[in-house]
Amino acid sequence: MHESNLGTIFTECQFNIQINGCPLNQVFQFVKSPANVTSSLGHSPLRLSPSLFMSHILGLTCLFSVTVICLSVIRIDHVKLSDIGRYRCMATVGRKDLMSQEGVIQLEGIPNFAVEPHDVTVVANVSLSLQCMAHGPPEPVRIIWLQNGGPLNTLQDPVSHSPSTLNITGLNHTSSFSCEAHNSKGVATSASGTVTVVPSQAHEVQAVEVTISSLLISWEPGFGGVYPVSVCSIQAAPSGPDRTALLNHLIHNQNVNVVPPARHLIPDLEPYSSYDVRVACRSSQGASPWTPWVTLRTSEGVPEAAPDNVSGLFNGTEVIVSWTKPPGRLNGQILGYRVEYRTPNKSKVTHVTVVKVNICCRHSLSLSPPHTPSLLFYFPIFNVLRIPVSVLVISDELKQKLQDVMVDRHKLTLGKTLGEGEFGSVMEGLLVHEETVLKVAVKTMKISICTRTEMEDFLREAACMKEFDHPNVMRLLGVCLQTVERGGYPSPVVILPCMKHGDLHSFLLYSRLGDSPLSLPSQMLVKFMTDIARGMEYLSNKRFIHRDLAARNCMLNENMTVCVADFGLSKKIYNGDYYRQGRISKMPVKWIAIESLADRVYTTKSDVWSFGVTMWEIATRGQTPYPGVENSEIYDYLRQGNRLKQPPSCLDTIYSLMFSCWLLSPKDRPGFPSLRCDLEKALEEMPEQEEADDLLYVNMEEPSGSLSGAVGGWEPFGLTHPSYQKNMGPLETAQVHRHHADRYVLCPQREAQPYLNDSIDSLSWMASSKLHQTVSASKPLFNKPMNKPINKPVFFWF
Repeated sequence: MHESNLGTIFTECQFNIQINGCPLNQVFQFVKSPANVTSSLGHSPLRLSPSLFMSHILGLTCLFSVTVICLSVIRIDHVKLSDIGRYRCMATVGRKDLMSQEGVIQLEGIPNFAVEPHDVTVVANVSLSLQCMAHGPPEPVRIIWLQNGGPLNTLQDPVSHSPSTLNITGLNHTSSFSCEAHNSKGVATSASGTVTVVPSQAHEVQAVEVTISSLLISWEPGFGGVYPVSVCSIQAAPSGPDRTALLNHLIHNQNVNVVPPARHLIPDLEPYSSYDVRVACRSSQGASPWTPWVTLRTSEGVPEAAPDNVSGLFNGTEVIVSWTKPPGRLNGQILGYRVEYRTPNKSKVTHVTVVKVNICCRHSLSLSPPHTPSLLFYFPIFNVLRIPVSVLVISDELKQKLQDVMVDRHKLTLGKTLGEGEFGSVMEGLLVHEETVLKVAVKTMKISICTRTEMEDFLREAACMKEFDHPNVMRLLGVCLQTVERGGYPSPVVILPCMKHGDLHSFLLYSRLGDSPLSLPSQMLVKFMTDIARGMEYLSNKRFIHRDLAARNCMLNENMTVCVADFGLSKKIYNGDYYRQGRISKMPVKWIAIESLADRVYTTKSDVWSFGVTMWEIATRGQTPYPGVENSEIYDYLRQGNRLKQPPSCLDTIYSLMFSCWLLSPKDRPGFPSLRCDLEKALEEMPEQEEADDLLYVNMEEPSGSLSGAVGGWEPFGLTHPSYQKNMGPLETAQVHRHHADRYVLCPQREAQPYLNDSIDSLSWMASSKLHQTVSASKPLFNKPMNKPINKPVFFWF
């Protein structure tokens, strides 16, 4: 007996000797080879026992013979999977080896696990996969998954085949997962793996209140499943080029209890400085991932020191005051200076601006009764300098573009406010142009709270529009600068044509949802589409990408002609045929092409996609695209092949044009020249418009009709466009004015801007006989008596 790496081997031989004195003829053979054995895992013992027969045969005349029989046994204790295989026995006699036939050891038992569930941490409401694999013999092996001890499937389900993958979606609570492996010999249970659910990443980290020394930030904690988010951690560090090193320079690292709305004040900061901030939130199960670093900036502060080297030079009639830049830290950008002066024998200190200094004398002609104020006159003495565009804190390139569209401020008179938003307002105005007076729309911005970037965006839109000269594209009349009485810093004003019917989306929406819904003829709707296609063809030929084409950004003039407007996002292509957005900003995702959503790449063909959505808006008379689909779901919705459905009563040819605008590959979409031709052809083939029962009333002017001018001047209102007369039924106009600030995209202001003598009432200086004769000679506002009242306004825009 001896031990080997296979097991314990026993060998025994028996000898039978007969001697007759004759020579030996040896014969060897195995009389028994190892047998095939099937056993169970862990069974003990297992035996293989081959036998060897050796015979020495003598001649017939001899009296001597030898017979040897050897029996060898191998015993394997505690059989395991590695013992499975083929076995042979080899006998050596002298120099001769003899091999037995093969015997096979095959094991059978309950399944054995090769892969088991393991512990993992995931954020709430995400998908994950778990793996489990077991094998026999005997096969087949089937898997049953268990969650917290309860089965998730049966042996008949496809997921039961080993190896098995369990796909889990929307897991909102921490759970323990294990699996059972079944075969004909029994059941084996794996180790358990715990899936721990932590909150998802917080989002919308932003500053809601900014001061010179603090940032009040807010955020939306991530979803924690069934475990509420209780604590959030906020870290802040000065901004730097290497964000990987920010953790070594933290100036703020604090845990706060979460009480909606989630807000936290970061104090003790430097004025006009940038800081990177990030947030992570924790539930009872663990912490969420950190948000990306968000860069925030404190507001401007006052300079550390006053201007230096102040001096004055009197030349007989004027005092020239000069100074140098303040020393030390400025804590912001210097936009201007304030000069205080004191007149002789007067204790009141007057503030003036160095941009425009207007010194006035106060003179009391007489004293009124005690309860009435004194009568005052103001006499301008001198003007130090005019307001050139160079004083604006904008790029030199933009200043150069604005030079040839600047208008003298005294030629513009402002009237009532038509709408006011967070960043500015839209006002009526009169512009003296050559020898005529034009009624215009004036777009202003609240300079007191606008940043340099916001001012540049405001003026860049104006510079973009100055290059346009097409009846279906909004044009620019001019830009002028005005000072604000208190601050003295010049505020830009953009002068645009007066669009009497407002934006196209409001017009369509009112026709469908007004107090007295009206039926817009198909000819009118197709004409609107054709006008926009003509305007976009013009822009694309000039290599402009609009990037925000929608019904809300198209205006309707007095002739019911649509003009493409709102070029705040427009970009001119100088190289190649595409524009890549370099910074992330809020975009109208339901109008944006699928490739722009994915890569932020914009081309003329992405404007074609937006045009298709605008056509759908017109066909549905102002409905919101993709009803029921959230903005966050739009990209996946489009990737699945979904598109806007054909609106009721929309012609098949028109919908076919729409759908071609939404083809997945941009190169497969038609261009604006092709779309314009197809729409013009469709418009020509449409039948003549029949008389409609309903009359459409559109507000245009004050009932007095004092200023009934259109875009070009004092022409009376009239539907004179040939294509409109061909395709429209009866149309009447009426006057309604009502504030609707939400329809304007304007720039910010904290207080009403003061304007000196800038109202319609201040037109007395223009009260020439020619002006009065022009107004009185204008035609009546209405073409025929009104027989239907107006109940809803069409909002005024430009």
